[in-house]
Amino acid sequence: MREQINQALKQAMKDKDKLRTGTLRLVNAAITDRDIAARGKGEAGVSDDEILEILSRMIKQRRDSIIAFNDGGRPELAVQEQEEIEIVTEFLPQQLDEDEIRDICASVIEEIGAQGLKDMGRTMGELKQRYTGQMDFGKASRFVKEALG
Repeated sequence: MREQINQALKQAMKDKDKLRTGTLRLVNAAITDRDIAARGKGEAGVSDDEILEILSRMIKQRRDSIIAFNDGGRPELAVQEQEEIEIVTEFLPQQLDEDEIRDICASVIEEIGAQGLKDMGRTMGELKQRYTGQMDFGKASRFVKEALG
């Protein structure tokens, strides 16, 4: 995955696509930061799953920024954030829709024998382990809470 991002960055630089180049540089910087933190703990570099987690977090941050920019009367900045989301999303696996997320949550709850809200953390942990980069965990959390509550 790291190589795919680097190749896309090289192509964006050749194409003189400033937004894409800047966004992919931010992605690489986030990955490098995580690599450095991992090495500090004596671990190897980040795995593809961790890269998916980084990308998902970047998308969430941008969605939050879109809301703030729209509320602050800066729609042009919200548009730029949306364009960055589209660039980052290219590197994520196909996203699950709400019905699929709801079905998967119910399945995992049944599979691990979750009984109530006390098992919400364990359920979410299992979902994150299996579906990082594919699932909106904000929605999943809501569905799990409904099912366990």
